[in-house]
Amino acid sequence: MRLVCVLDTNDLHAAADFWCAALGFEREEGQHPVYLALKDPGGRWPDLVLQKVSEPRSGKNRMHLDLVVHDLDAEVERVRALGAEVLRPAYEEDGHLLAVLADPEGNEFCVVERLDGTLGG
Repeated sequence: MRLVCVLDTNDLHAAADFWCAALGFEREEGQHPVYLALKDPGGRWPDLVLQKVSEPRSGKNRMHLDLVVHDLDAEVERVRALGAEVLRPAYEEDGHLLAVLADPEGNEFCVVERLDGTLGG
């Protein structure tokens, strides 16, 4: 079995630009009109597949990505510079610092820093 994460988007290429820069992933070359796969060049993480949809996102995501990092503030600033929007500034919960953001199309994700200094696992 292999886990693949799929994210709906209205603009495949704009979403790919954002997520490749945010995650350090690379586009898998291909000319499929509906899907665009983004891959970790090191092969450590599941693929992120972008799926073109015609309808805009409505309501809260039922699933989201967490970017677990050592420095929440630096990562929030980095992804903001790429076009993310902060929906909820950093707050503490259950031994973690969390911030809720949205990609340029409004898909929510979190940046998480564990207070014990590890990335977890």
